[in-house]
Amino acid sequence: MEKEIKLPVLGDNISSSEVVKILVKEGDSVVEGQALAEFSSDKATIELPSEFQGIIKKVFIKEGDSVKINDKLFLIEVKNNSNNNILSKTENDNNKFTSQDKVIIENNIKEKDIKENIQKEIRLPILGDNISSSEVVKILVKEGDSVVEGQALAEFSSDKATIELPSEFQGTIKKIFIKEGDSVKVNDLLFTIELKNGNNQDIQKNSLLDEKNINNKEYQEENFSIIAREGEKNNLQKIEREQLEINSDFKLSNNIIPASPSVRRFAREIGIDILKVKGSGKNGRITIDDVKKFSKSLNENRISLNLSNNQEKYFEVLPDFSKWGNIEKEKMNNIRHKTAQHLSFAWNTIPHVTQFIKVDITELEKLRKKHSQTIEKSGAKLTITSILVKFITYALKKFPKFNCSIDLENKEIIYKSYYNIGVAVDTPKGLLVPVIRNADQKNLMDISLELKTISEKARDFKLSLEDMQGATFTITNLGGIEGDYFTPIINYPEVAILGVSKSKIEPVYIDNKFEARLILPLSLSYDHRIIDGADAARFLKYLKEILEDNFFIFI
Repeated sequence: MEKEIKLPVLGDNISSSEVVKILVKEGDSVVEGQALAEFSSDKATIELPSEFQGIIKKVFIKEGDSVKINDKLFLIEVKNNSNNNILSKTENDNNKFTSQDKVIIENNIKEKDIKENIQKEIRLPILGDNISSSEVVKILVKEGDSVVEGQALAEFSSDKATIELPSEFQGTIKKIFIKEGDSVKVNDLLFTIELKNGNNQDIQKNSLLDEKNINNKEYQEENFSIIAREGEKNNLQKIEREQLEINSDFKLSNNIIPASPSVRRFAREIGIDILKVKGSGKNGRITIDDVKKFSKSLNENRISLNLSNNQEKYFEVLPDFSKWGNIEKEKMNNIRHKTAQHLSFAWNTIPHVTQFIKVDITELEKLRKKHSQTIEKSGAKLTITSILVKFITYALKKFPKFNCSIDLENKEIIYKSYYNIGVAVDTPKGLLVPVIRNADQKNLMDISLELKTISEKARDFKLSLEDMQGATFTITNLGGIEGDYFTPIINYPEVAILGVSKSKIEPVYIDNKFEARLILPLSLSYDHRIIDGADAARFLKYLKEILEDNFFIFI
């Protein structure tokens, strides 16, 4: 039996990934759990394990490819140990096949197919343009009910209309996952259906005939005859039944539509023009899966061309730059592409405001140098960044709005009682933001060591997804380069980010005279939907005070 390996979901908001390395080739034997390939996604490298034991029959990808969720990657011929003894017996006994062997193989195949095919999930399809959720108005079946293909299972209210959801299968309702009044999203699980045995009958018989090691001619001919007779009978009945439905069904157009009435009804109910759907069945026949696939592609295109506020993105076609001279093109790596996408989304979603402040760190710098030798013995460095990671947690506790996220869909503010600080790291491949978790519970020694570790992992491209998730606030430090201030972009779904520039000696007027002081410029960008200018000013003022006056109590 052959199985497909497809790209699974690799993390939140990750819809595609780059193939970094393929670890197997066609003809290789693999065991369950063996790594098949490495993928780069959301700035981390992830290994994809095999779900099966068997032989690689086909590799559909190559290194450097960009693949999407559910794309086909490998085809594996699954090793089936359950029938090895019987198949060996068949080969060694001159292809003689006992009736007992036949029964065992039939039962094995039947049991396997039933396990694989007996239950199907019904999920909420796309009900129309820009409709991502719907309310359950009425459930028309209960657990244990028998249903036929096309029978209405529930009614949903969406976009001021009530829509019936038809069953895709004939069988018995095993589980209902919704109740009336629920709000459900596209692709949410609604029902599971146990298929009627007849739905699997042809599959079971075909699997039996496909068993390569069953070579008893009389046995095969007998089953071919049975299947041919039953198949012919079933096809005639199916044609007659569908013809009756076609005659009684309302005609959508003068065009001939190669689809059953239930498929056409399903397309009509979710607002899809079935004439635009390409059929994958025999002679171009359109299935429900074809309609779903077409609807999904339309929705993906809409998502890619729309912002969060449903305003269409504006693109201008690039000119042919080669008209004016030589050019070179370099393909974006996955990190740069993901960064561009994420920052574009954040910039278009969040109303950014940036405020600035100067902090006198003259005394702090003296203490930093004094204590740095102790920390350097452990292999780390006491830097301004590590000090800010610790100090910022005190400011976040005093001003909880800066440690929250906004849920506009549910009109809620989500306050977090943990303090995970993201630290932007410059790498040859682009910007990465690993996270120091529970920074408020760690001392400067712990933070300095952890900052060294995650910075090295970032530059070696060894960060995991977990290393870069869960931040509540981000610090980005450009002090190692040049510049006074800048306007950092907020790392969504956070609501604020602190930019740190290069400290410089400046004259400061103290006690009727100018003194040379070490000044650190800070830039705070914040989400104006939740944070007002006065809040930001107070936040920066408090941070300035603890850095200038109270820093010693944290050393």
